Amino acid sequence: MTDILVLGAGYTGVAAAIRTAVRTRRTGGRVRLVNASARFTERLRLHQTAAGQRLADFPLADVVAGTGIEFVQGRVAGLDVERRQARLEDGRVLGYDKLIYALGTVTDASVPGVAEHAFVYDDYAGTVRLAEHLAALTAGTVVVAGGGLTGVESAAEIAEAHPRLHVVLLTRGRPGSMMGERARAHLDAALERLGVEVRTGVDITKVLPEGVELAGGELVHSDATLWTTGTRGLPPATESGLAVDARGRIVVDSALRSVSHPDVYAVGDAAAVSQPYGVLHGTCQGGIPTGLHAADSLAATLRGRTPKAFRFGYVHQPVSLGRKDAVIQFTRPDDSPRRWYLKGRAAVAYKETVSGSPLPTFGLLKRGLVPVWAFRLTGGLG
Repeated sequence: MTDILVLGAGYTGVAAAIRTAVRTRRTGGRVRLVNASARFTERLRLHQTAAGQRLADFPLADVVAGTGIEFVQGRVAGLDVERRQARLEDGRVLGYDKLIYALGTVTDASVPGVAEHAFVYDDYAGTVRLAEHLAALTAGTVVVAGGGLTGVESAAEIAEAHPRLHVVLLTRGRPGSMMGERARAHLDAALERLGVEVRTGVDITKVLPEGVELAGGELVHSDATLWTTGTRGLPPATESGLAVDARGRIVVDSALRSVSHPDVYAVGDAAAVSQPYGVLHGTCQGGIPTGLHAADSLAATLRGRTPKAFRFGYVHQPVSLGRKDAVIQFTRPDDSPRRWYLKGRAAVAYKETVSGSPLPTFGLLKRGLVPVWAFRLTGGLG
């Protein structure tokens, strides 16, 4: 019996756990999946939750039912990679032979006041608190910090759901800067239509109880501040002795094994995964393929085979702009924009398809199948 521990049950962790259970069933694999919440959180849709929308509830025990996976509810407090143990906050200690680390990242709260005064998307409960706070406001200003895709989606969603509130998007660069010119133009027009005030070239130096302070001393009033700028690795990775990069992500080899402790696999945005064009950035688009590949690498190792090298190419940058609009920038494998893009209703339909319920994907994995899109993104799995 090989004890395999999967830490984290987001999109990537669940996909890795199911794939591992299927691939190691004949070699005596025992898979345990650990997560702080008993609920599967659709992180791709947290901006919708923040705007007050109710999403479907997926208990994790039901998600992995029929796979032989043992679900363990508990928050990971630390790792002892020499003894091969994970310690939970309640004192339980879980041993392992092989570990898949899928705990993701959390908001970088290094700017003063973020931890105390800003709302973040680190978990479902925190997002619900933001939704409740926004619903209680009869008027006022909402500041969204960060012009990346998460910030843009959040600003648009909140502005559409709460037209009585003034939404201000503060960003150093141009929103959607990674997109092509025509896609960015549609994004800009959508934010203007929704009444979102966009301020670029902004550097926030402090978050206050009722606003933010900018470089130069200007104060911007805010009745709610949502921080979407930057992420970092969690303490279980950064304090464990595993080799990590400057952002606290576990550095892995081509098989997605830790370069310092090969019995540990890291996936999703918790891993620093190098490709010829650079290190992957944290998205579900790349996360699930890393989870599937790590599972295949682990299974191959248990069979005494050499794992294949992970290869990945981006396909698109999908951005919702409220419930009635979206823009999809299609990309080259290195994530640079192609000429093609979608906008409006066609983009909404596309976005809802790629960001829909993960249960069909998990269902395929339970049957030992891999979605076609995963093969296309990775060039084939091991």
